[in-house]
Amino acid sequence: MNHTRWKLTRERTAARGYVESAEVRAERAEIRLAMAFAKAVYERRKALGLSQAQLAERAGLTQAKISRVEGADAVPTLPLLRRLAHALDAGLTIALDEDHEEVIFTARPAA
Repeated sequence: MNHTRWKLTRERTAARGYVESAEVRAERAEIRLAMAFAKAVYERRKALGLSQAQLAERAGLTQAKISRVEGADAVPTLPLLRRLAHALDAGLTIALDEDHEEVIFTARPAA
C-alpha cells in the first residue's frame, strides 16, 4: 500500500471513531522522524552531486550504511549525525514537536 492510500485509510478509520493508542502514536512519530532524516540526507547529498559511495567515503562509513540511512532503516546516533553533517558540509537542525518532525541540513558558508 503506498503512502497516499495508507493516509486515506488512516483518515477513514479515524472518522469512524478509532483512536490510536499512545504506543502507536509514538511509533508513528519515530517513523516520521526517520523518514524526514532520510529525505534530508538524500536531498543534501544530491544537491552536492555525491553518490552514496562518495558520501560514505567522506563520512568514514560504508555505502551500505548510507543506503540504510537514506532508506530510514538506521537509527542515527549523535556521532553519526555529526559525521554526516560534516561530510555534507552542512549544519544540522532537527525540530521535534507533538505531531511534526523537521530535519534540515543548512549549507555552510564558503570559506
